[in-house]
Amino acid sequence: MIPEGADAPGFDLPGTTTDANDDDVTRHRLTDALEDGPVVLSFYLFDFHPACTDHMCSLHDLAWLDLEDDVTVFGVSTDKSFSHKAFAESEHLDFRLLSDSDGSVAEAYDVLYDEFKDHKRVAKRSVFVVDTDQTVRYAWMTEDPQTLPDWDPVRDVLNDLRATP
Repeated sequence: MIPEGADAPGFDLPGTTTDANDDDVTRHRLTDALEDGPVVLSFYLFDFHPACTDHMCSLHDLAWLDLEDDVTVFGVSTDKSFSHKAFAESEHLDFRLLSDSDGSVAEAYDVLYDEFKDHKRVAKRSVFVVDTDQTVRYAWMTEDPQTLPDWDPVRDVLNDLRATP
């Protein structure tokens, strides 16, 4: 996992929009999102996997994140955009899910399983907060796919970023 203080690798990935009625796949770039404020990157293994559903739904259910208009949230996995769309609709997710189909972004963040249960190049469950200078301000990863992130440190880092002029 890349450490806090490191430059966050950029990306340009296809993914869902936040509009449930929009069937289009849209390109998402880290640099574009950072123009609006910090970015939370939440890597997960698979759409529809029970622990991943819990992970993404716990992120969706964070009431304080709904109040953060300047924060962009991206869920990232190696699943395809069309699977992401069905997953987002099924779970009523209101943030973008990005398709890192070749695992190159997860690899750049050093959160990639070469193989996981007979699936090649799968993202590890991990969370990063990237500030507007494209610096990693928070990094967390687990090797246990059943372990869910603690969102309190993410909130704390976002609050610190807001307090820093």
